[in-house]
Amino acid sequence: MSASCAKTSKPCLKSLEASKPAAALRFEHLSVQRGGLQVLEDVNASVPRGSCTAIVGPNGAGKTTLLKALLGELPHQGGILFPDCPPGQRLRVGYVPQKLDFDRGLPLTVAEFLALGFQRRPLWFGVARRWRCRAEELLAAVQARKLVKRRLGALSGGELQRVLLALALLQDPELLLLDEPEAGVDFRGGFVFCELLESLRQERHFTQLMVSHDLSIVTHHATHVICLNRRVLAEGPPRETLLPATLSATFGLHMGLVNLHSMPCAQAGCTAACCCPQNHA
Repeated sequence: MSASCAKTSKPCLKSLEASKPAAALRFEHLSVQRGGLQVLEDVNASVPRGSCTAIVGPNGAGKTTLLKALLGELPHQGGILFPDCPPGQRLRVGYVPQKLDFDRGLPLTVAEFLALGFQRRPLWFGVARRWRCRAEELLAAVQARKLVKRRLGALSGGELQRVLLALALLQDPELLLLDEPEAGVDFRGGFVFCELLESLRQERHFTQLMVSHDLSIVTHHATHVICLNRRVLAEGPPRETLLPATLSATFGLHMGLVNLHSMPCAQAGCTAACCCPQNHA
């Protein structure tokens, strides 16, 4: 401890700042209006580099709106900053939407759908061999290689979710955005998908920012939480953020149940008995 810090029993401010993880992304005084209504108001929050950050809040809180502002799809006031990037540049972003609206009768295979992201020649000429191999590599990364020849419209919700994740990985993202990744799949499927995301985040070293209304998913997998209801009510590690008073302020009376013992202690992966029984023997 430095001499200046040793003179007082209070924590050294410089030490506290140094202990905070660097931010990959910061929202500063961000506000969004839609149709004359204030959807987001003076949002200030950070997303730690390499984290799995979850944005939680009730329906209509502005969670998806925040993602769309980040993607540049909605005008906003205030700042969206990328501290690791030179001025005027942004992180490479991959995006997995909550759902994909398309004609399920289209005679489009998964390989052809993924090829739309990188092949320039029309699909009626077929998918070039190198792009088909690339599609297979992406599907293998999300444990879905067997889907390469399947028709897109015949996929289940969970299978389509993995294909959309493969498409997002095509960008080799530094920041991966997901809008309610557990939507459209059953309870177990949501947990398996989040475990896959955890593995990919560790392997590819991207920062993950997801919107979720499922507190069980959040407590198992998030390392940083932003509680949002038009404005930020709290943010930080799950154990310090998902407390009864904060959840009540965010969700109102219907705030769900949170198991404090299920929350990651700022490390990756679930630490609860359901996933790590050795920690609870």
